[in-house]
Amino acid sequence: MSLLETSHRKKQSPVNNRQSRSCKVCRLRKVKCDRVKPCHACCAHGYPSQCVYEAIPGDEPISQADEIRNLRAEIHELKSRLDNRDHCIRNQQRYDHLRQFFNSIRFAPLQEVDHIIGNIRSPRRGWRRPNGAVGKDTATRAINRVLSDDEDELVPLGDGTWSYGSSARGSSSSSSSSSSSIRSTPSDETEASYGRPLSPFNSNISAIDVFVERFVDAFSPEVNAKAGQAGALRRAAEIRMFSPIIGDAFDAVSVAFFGRSTQDRHIEAAGFQLYPKVLRNLQQALLDPERSKAESTLVTVILLMAFESVERTSDAGVIAHLNGAVRLIQHRGPENHMYGVEHLLFTELRPYYVGAALVARQPSFLAEEEWKTIPWSAGTTKKDILHHLLDLAVEIPALLGQSDDFQAAIQQPGMLSPHEKATKQAALWNGVADLTDRFLQWKRDWVDQYPDGPPREVDPSTPFSPKEDDEPFPIFHCRDLRTGAVFAPTKFLYPDLRLSQTMCVYYAFRLILSTVDSRAPGQAISPVEQYALGCGICRSLEWYILTAPGNMINRLAFPVRVAWEVFPAGGPEQRFMYDVLKLVERRHALGLWGSSMPELSPRTGSPPR
Repeated sequence: MSLLETSHRKKQSPVNNRQSRSCKVCRLRKVKCDRVKPCHACCAHGYPSQCVYEAIPGDEPISQADEIRNLRAEIHELKSRLDNRDHCIRNQQRYDHLRQFFNSIRFAPLQEVDHIIGNIRSPRRGWRRPNGAVGKDTATRAINRVLSDDEDELVPLGDGTWSYGSSARGSSSSSSSSSSSIRSTPSDETEASYGRPLSPFNSNISAIDVFVERFVDAFSPEVNAKAGQAGALRRAAEIRMFSPIIGDAFDAVSVAFFGRSTQDRHIEAAGFQLYPKVLRNLQQALLDPERSKAESTLVTVILLMAFESVERTSDAGVIAHLNGAVRLIQHRGPENHMYGVEHLLFTELRPYYVGAALVARQPSFLAEEEWKTIPWSAGTTKKDILHHLLDLAVEIPALLGQSDDFQAAIQQPGMLSPHEKATKQAALWNGVADLTDRFLQWKRDWVDQYPDGPPREVDPSTPFSPKEDDEPFPIFHCRDLRTGAVFAPTKFLYPDLRLSQTMCVYYAFRLILSTVDSRAPGQAISPVEQYALGCGICRSLEWYILTAPGNMINRLAFPVRVAWEVFPAGGPEQRFMYDVLKLVERRHALGLWGSSMPELSPRTGSPPR
């Protein structure tokens, strides 16, 4: 019995209580994890933001920033050790050179020694040794450089030419034929840079970093929550070193933006030269089933959209990349936008995606309940006043498409029976009325009860710019629709940027919805109300443009285009908006604004005007 128990005891395998230290993704994929957050495997796989570790007290993974800091410290230490070693080598070489020089003087003929000594005492004059000079082997060997305690160094060369080191370095790039000039050899070039600090970094790479930093500051400024989220591209820039396609995209966009903002056509053209490579890499990524869902692909599409807002290479460039981003987001699914850069790219740019759906005038997947909830289910960010408004606005594209289909049907005689026509018309009106009521309720709940107070009206002459030397902002003039008189209305002063952006978007959504509201007068939005909504956008522009940091002004591009189409051509309202568009183009180097943005028109057919 005891033997049986012993045998049974031997068969029992020891319980493995060792905690897994790999990230959850590497553990699931059963690959090696280097315990850096994000780890190399997740970065190579294309999902660095999904690299998550279990919370183990006292055993947290090292962050990528700390790892980079440690590597830089190690590089600095190694460079210091190499410098110390080079210093010892230079001292030994100096000793050897001086010893050879001493032997040359010791064994050379007296006449030659006099010439050498005279040459040493005569600064800045070269001397060619006579061809008949004879000495030991040490006198005929090449001495590439002699380091002295003075600034000028005597450099005897193997071909019989002697000169001072500073003169030799300066003459290497000149074409003088005097006796003081020296002939450059490969060994001379090597020694000419010997003893100078050698930077391990390429100057071009350093310049690119400066361009990227300037681009990030413009398109992803550091702002607080009351200004709205703006950190998506900044977070993406932090991981560009782990993704070649993101790195190339940042290089192209930032170089072109820097060249345009500084009006340097050569730098701007350099950015254009990088652009085709990024497009090819993006096309290859989109054709790959795995890479098409990677966050690097989404980041690249967004960067190219920013590139088009700067350069506007074609009339439809911005909207093409925006539609591509929308389709890519739909392909990825809502569960892939819950964390990290992917979540920020979805939530921060959600107004753009809704705007693209409004331009398309077709039902959007963004109106589905899962797209209103799942991206926020992990608590990465919380919905604010703008996102609650967008939850309503995503229903407008379906109503626009419904109206277009209805108008197309009634244009064809006999296609709809009177009953079908009445049913479809009633369904459209009910949808418009219901959504209009919910917009008004949203305003009562979120704007009228805003913690910092609703927007205030101030005199049109009230300055918003903190600098006196700024270019004066155009003054908005509108008409009194009863008398036709032109006057300058009050302008809006907002407690923060988020409310200002939200109200401009709100006015735009109400205007778009009103275009399909054909109910009876008293129920539908009247032309006077439409005009007031357009004026509301114009009265908000000055405060936002002069207050928003960087290129956050792009967030008002769609509302501005919607307001543009409300006003009659040639009127004071459009003249004001034209001046604002050109002002933004000059100040922010945004070619999109200078074009009046016809591609962002949500009207049927969207003809530019």
